[in-house]
Formats: sequence, structure tokens, C-alpha cells
Amino acid sequence: MGLKKRTKVTATFSMSSLTDIIFLLLIFFMLTSGLVAPNALNLKLPGTSRQTMPATDRLDDVTVDVSGRYFLNGRRASLQDLESELGRKAKQNKKLQMVLSPDGQAPTYAVVAVMDIALRYNIEAILAAEQK
Repeated sequence: MGLKKRTKVTATFSMSSLTDIIFLLLIFFMLTSGLVAPNALNLKLPGTSRQTMPATDRLDDVTVDVSGRYFLNGRRASLQDLESELGRKAKQNKKLQMVLSPDGQAPTYAVVAVMDIALRYNIEAILAAEQK
């Protein structure tokens, strides 16, 4: 009896396992991308719009000078005083708005510190920076 063994190797590749892995990765990234919350500041730059803005005399004006000193409505204030005052006003008024007007040469860390306070207390800040 002459039985022959089949030792022929086939060069086919099954794509079904690869497509399963791709779909699982797609589902994973779709689910996890919805969980990522953007960490952005609520900052409005001046420009033209159809929305009416409140009168600027009713808005709080936070100024940062060249040496990094803070001024709230023209009065000198430390960062802690600024945070406590804006926090108190934010608790009283849910839609508090302020104008942040740093000097053109003001240190970046000082401006970011004020923007961070605005973010924490959900204050809408309008950046009115001077051009250099």
C-alpha cells in the first residue's frame, strides 16, 4: 500500500483574528477618548461678535504690571487677596466676568496665575493684553 503523506505547507493567513484585534482597539479608544476632559481656560479674547457685552465699568479689572504685581480695580493686591476677593464675588454671582489686562512686559507666570484663579472659580476672563 503506497500511502503518501501530505507535507505541502500552505501560505495562507487568516485575517479574522487581526480584524478582531483592530475592532477591540477601536472600541477601547472610542470609550477612553470620551473620558478625557480638556483642561482649558475659559478665556475670551477681544474681537467682534454679535453678543452684547456688559458695560466695562461693572466688570472687575485685574491688572498685572511689569514687576508681576497685581491690581484689582486699581488697588494693589497680593495673589492670595486677589483669589479670596474673586472667590467671594464668584460665590455671590454665578456668571462673574472680569477683564484681565496685563502689561506688555508682564511675567507670564503672573498672568497664568490669574487665569488659573479664573478657571478654578469659573469666572469668564476677557484678556485685554497690550501689544509690544
